[in-house]
Amino acid sequence: MHNVREICEDSWWLGASDRRLELFENTYPTPAGMSYDNYLILDEKTCLMDGTDEAVMLQVMENLEYLLAGRKLDYMVVDHMEPDHCRMIPQLVERYPEIKFVATAKAFELMSQFFDFDVAPHAITVKENDTLELGHHTLQFFLAPMVHWPEVMVSYDQLTGVLYSADAFGEFGALGGNIFADEVDWEHDWLDEARRYYVNIVGKYGLQTNMLLKKAAKLDIRMICPLHGHIWRKDFNLILDKYVKWASYEPEVDSVAIFYGSIYGDTAAAADILAGKLAERGMRDVRVYDSSKTMTSELVSVAFQYSKLVFACATYNMGIFDSMRTLLDDIAAHVLKNRVVGIMENGSWAPQAGKLIQAQVEAMPNMTILEPMVHLRSGVKEANLVEIEALADALVSA
Repeated sequence: MHNVREICEDSWWLGASDRRLELFENTYPTPAGMSYDNYLILDEKTCLMDGTDEAVMLQVMENLEYLLAGRKLDYMVVDHMEPDHCRMIPQLVERYPEIKFVATAKAFELMSQFFDFDVAPHAITVKENDTLELGHHTLQFFLAPMVHWPEVMVSYDQLTGVLYSADAFGEFGALGGNIFADEVDWEHDWLDEARRYYVNIVGKYGLQTNMLLKKAAKLDIRMICPLHGHIWRKDFNLILDKYVKWASYEPEVDSVAIFYGSIYGDTAAAADILAGKLAERGMRDVRVYDSSKTMTSELVSVAFQYSKLVFACATYNMGIFDSMRTLLDDIAAHVLKNRVVGIMENGSWAPQAGKLIQAQVEAMPNMTILEPMVHLRSGVKEANLVEIEALADALVSA
């Protein structure tokens, strides 16, 4: 059985979705599963644009055989050598022994590390601006190192204006038949998952992403085909404008996101009091999150989204409460910068969380830490309300 869709001249989508997947890369929760996009160009030469994950390989192979209709597969372009796009490479070599892979030198180095077959007879190594003639279609290649692996490139079809963008412009979540972004309410239903995907998968590499965006701006792009998520054929600004902000670490929302790590509820109460004080002062779109309950990948995404962050945390084992420590480590690992930060600490007998959080935030680029820090000693007391009011004023004024 096959499940394919023509996307433009001689070009087909033949991807699949894994709705059973719980953790993408065995770390990022995917409650709605994951999509894997593959594309085939049927010209004088046939060319598969990237492979797929082992979980959906059977479906993609069936789709490929159906579209080839007895023809051989001449090329596979390997824009990205990550296993979720390349597990099928040995099977392709076995089924199409004359196949040529088109990739960067670094990609072939990685290919040899992942697989045992002799890569050299199948390798066509390309570099910046090299092209591959398929007949009517000419593919042009642009290097995109560290978006988000060092071997990455993107491919541009000069005939159709399709940019095969590797992991750029992707999303978490399985697709439901509507493979184009304009077939769904993308801003309402998919923007958060696109942000969470970018921040957690690519977010550390904003500089490199901006370099890719500059290259893409010079092309006559009529369609963007990522390896995960929806295809873009119109309204490109919806995704491109977001990528410009995300890659530049610019917040989308000028408001406050409060993250708390609370053991028995007292720190949580202080976080909610602060949120109420901010609302009283006219601040809209304030969000409050329990770092123990909400998945860390979502919290990091929110931290990229908001201009002002508050970390409210109990001291635990003479350190930062576990879930908050994980959150701060992850934010630092993704190199978030240019934010205003407030801190609220709690500790019953040896408070340490505040100074430890401050030291970790100070190590991040261009972070402004507000005064005062709120110091709780177990429960919230009247004296704490004065500090909370002052922190609310500082957040509104920042």
